[in-house]
Parts: sequence; C-alpha cells; structure tokens
Amino acid sequence: MNEAEYLITSDDVGNRIDKYLYSLEIGLTRSAIQKLIENQSILVNCISTSKNYKLKEKDLITIKFPEPVQLDILPQNIPIDILYEDDELLIVNKPKGMVVHPAAGNPDGTLVNALLYHCKGRLSSINGVIRPGIVHRIDKNTSGLLIVAKTDYSHNFLAEQIKEHSFTREYQAVVCGRFKEPIGTINAPIGRNKYDRKKMCVTEHNSKNAVTHYEVIDEFGQFSLLKFNLETGRTHQIRVHSSYIGHPVYGDDVYGKAVKGVDGQCLHAKKIGFIHPISNKYIEFDSELPIYFNKILNKLKT
Repeated sequence: MNEAEYLITSDDVGNRIDKYLYSLEIGLTRSAIQKLIENQSILVNCISTSKNYKLKEKDLITIKFPEPVQLDILPQNIPIDILYEDDELLIVNKPKGMVVHPAAGNPDGTLVNALLYHCKGRLSSINGVIRPGIVHRIDKNTSGLLIVAKTDYSHNFLAEQIKEHSFTREYQAVVCGRFKEPIGTINAPIGRNKYDRKKMCVTEHNSKNAVTHYEVIDEFGQFSLLKFNLETGRTHQIRVHSSYIGHPVYGDDVYGKAVKGVDGQCLHAKKIGFIHPISNKYIEFDSELPIYFNKILNKLKT
C-alpha cells in the first residue's frame, strides 16, 4: 500500500482536513477523500479522524492509498511524441484532439492507453486506474507538453512543486481582441459553473484562487498572440480567465465562439520546467508551435 505524508504549517491551521487535501490537487475528489477518511485510510498523528476535523499546527496527515485494482484500460500501440524520458518520468508533447485519459465517451485511444503500451504498465498509481502516471492534465483540444510520472515517489515530488507554484508552465494562445497593456495579471477565483456543471467560471462560490500572468507577443487585426504563465493550475484556467477579461481564446466554443474550420481552442502548452525528483536539478523543456497553430496564425495575419 502506498502512503503519502503532509505536515501542517501555520498557514493551514483551521482548515477542514477534506478541503485541505482536495486543495493539494493529488488527484482525489472531495468525495474520494471523505471515503478514505471513513475507511480510516487517512490518519492524523496516526489516529483516525473525521472529514470535518480542523487542522492544527504540526499535525501529520498520513494517506494510505489503496492498492491499485487490475486495470481494465488496455495498452494501445499509439505513436506519442516523447521529448524526454528516464526511469522516473517522461515529457510528452500531446497533439491537439487527443484525450489524456479514458472517460465517458472516450474509452480508448487516449494518451493513457498509449503510455501503458510504451511504459509497459510502469506508471505511478497515485491517480488510480483511470489516470496512471498523470501528474497534471491539458484539455483534449489543447496541444503541448505534459509530464508523466513512472513512480509514486516522483509523482508526489512533482505534485508538491505544482502545489508550491514552483512548477514552470508556459502556454501560447491566439485570443480575440487587442490589448491596451502588453503585460498583465488576471487574479480571479475559479469554480464550477452552477448552471452548467461541465463548465468553470470566475466566481466567489466554492472556488479556488487562480492567478494567470500574460504577455502580448504579437497583434494582427483584431487578434493577439499571447504568452501565458500559470501561477496556479485550475481546470480550464487560461480559457476561463481569457474569456473573463473579454479576450476569449480563438476557436474556444465553450468560453468564446466556435470558428468554422477550427476544432476547438488555439492553445498550446509550450514550455514546462521543474526540479527533477532524483537529481534535484532544475530542467526545462520547450516545444515548437504545432502545424495547426501556425496555420491559424498565418491565416489571421493575412
């Protein structure tokens, strides 16, 4: 059985244990966390607790992850673009249109299916049978770099960097409109849209802090090419924040407007950087803008 431990500091005193663990973004839903607490798989100072326990300074939380069940997800020999690989992790350049992990409507043909084949099943089990190895995700129609963990140790090590905002994630996107200021920050909390549970929105209700930094790279007509740096990593963060300030991502048919001939948002995860879990050295990877992205740029520029 895999375990993870978290020592509570003064910053988190008073938080409910289930809310605190959910905020760590370790791949568990609130209901899954509460179930683990009920099953005494989450302990505080080696003692079972309740889901509404209020944290105290120097509390030691231990999560005992259940043994992964036999995977029903089949390995598939699907070509994937790997920028880097070692015994602990790999960096994948995901194409636009590929789903990261199986879900309703996408039972196979996903990145996880391809990874199971390539890695011969050697992937971290932290995120369970559906998302083995997946430390963070990008949307189906977002292209670009993803880090995948092969071991639970590396998964936890990398997830902690994401939590501490020391994980470099740089995106580029074409957005609608031009900007008065070439550099800016969007600081607006994001939560589930209460009218449409499949969408996110800027809201104060059941939301999480979300911070996105942007810089204008180029402008052409009524469109702009932007560089985004994520300080936090909320679901659909760039797409929601861009729409919130009146500059939706070009082609985003959920938070903006569909464009004929364009299949979803023009958004690419271009750069990723982190401390390697074994060498403890910072490494960074950059990817070229994909063909579809450059085609859109050239079309809008002319």
